[in-house]
Formats: sequence, C-alpha cells, structure tokens
Amino acid sequence: MNIEHIGINIKDPQSAARWYVDNLGWKIIRQGGPPAHGRFLADSAGRGIMEVYCNTKAAIPDYFAMDPVVLHVAVASGDVRADRQRLVDAGATPEGEIAVTPDGDQIAMVRDPWGLPLQLVKRAKPLV
Repeated sequence: MNIEHIGINIKDPQSAARWYVDNLGWKIIRQGGPPAHGRFLADSAGRGIMEVYCNTKAAIPDYFAMDPVVLHVAVASGDVRADRQRLVDAGATPEGEIAVTPDGDQIAMVRDPWGLPLQLVKRAKPLV
C-alpha cells in the first residue's frame, strides 16, 4: 500500500494552502467548502499529497508549542540555506540552525505561519 495523503488540522486552511502554493510551488488539486475548507495540495513532483483543513470537532493543535520531533513535514531542498531564508522572508519562523547529519544530509527546520514545522532536507544519498 502507498500513502494517499497526510491530513493536517489547521486554523486557516485557505490561507495556508495559498502560502504553500506561493512559497513551495505546490498545487491545489482538490478543495472543499465550509465548514472545513479542505485543500489537497500536491508537491511540485506530484507525488506527495498533504491535506489542510479546519475541523472544529477536534482541537487544532498548537503547532508552535509542539516540538518538531513530534511532527514535521519534510520537504526536499536543492539549497537548504537559500530555501530557509526565502521561506523566512515569506513569513516562516526559523527553528534552530542548519545542521549536517553524520550521513551528510543537510537539514533545517522552519515553521510555517501557522506553526507547522517544515524540515528542509538535502540528502547526501536519496532515500528512494
């Protein structure tokens, strides 16, 4: 089986979807109306799908208070330093410094304007 999508309950899915389209090059492939205003976003390769929605039946997590090791969305980056700065300039919040793992992967964490942690990663050797 393959992952079909990952769903994220967020306060303002319409604005979040626009931010991801404008700043990560993602594309809205399906959208719904009230009350959840769900948006399915495809990454620039069209392989990864993330749904953002607002479902008040459950508490919307305080992503800003959540440690990024609990939950983060990892995105491939060709230039971690430049992408990190570009996203910060677009309203993301930096979380820590750029690091290099023992395997040679470059990683940096930022939070989108709603607090959701995004891990920017440039792998020394692709995972797949």
